[in-house]
Amino acid sequence: MTRYKDVDGVRVPHTAEDDAFFDALKIEAENNAFDRALGNLRLQRNNLLLETDWMVLADSPVADKTAWQNYRTELRDLTNGLTTVEEVDAVIWPTKPGA
Repeated sequence: MTRYKDVDGVRVPHTAEDDAFFDALKIEAENNAFDRALGNLRLQRNNLLLETDWMVLADSPVADKTAWQNYRTELRDLTNGLTTVEEVDAVIWPTKPGA
């Protein structure tokens, strides 16, 4: 597909350099979108981990620490292998024990 640009009011085809430049911009934008999506996911995940830190301490009154430890492991593993925004958007959050 030929891309065009406007030069002094005249529609002219992109040069190979123009195409390379805009292809690089597109890739950069896609990478930035993934980085933002993954960053948001990590922020949410980290907040859930912070909320449950006390539940796995030795002196915590929580009865089933193993369930909470497994939940926290699932949270930490949530970002493993994600490579696209679509994968980040499709993440299924683990269920809190007792929920």
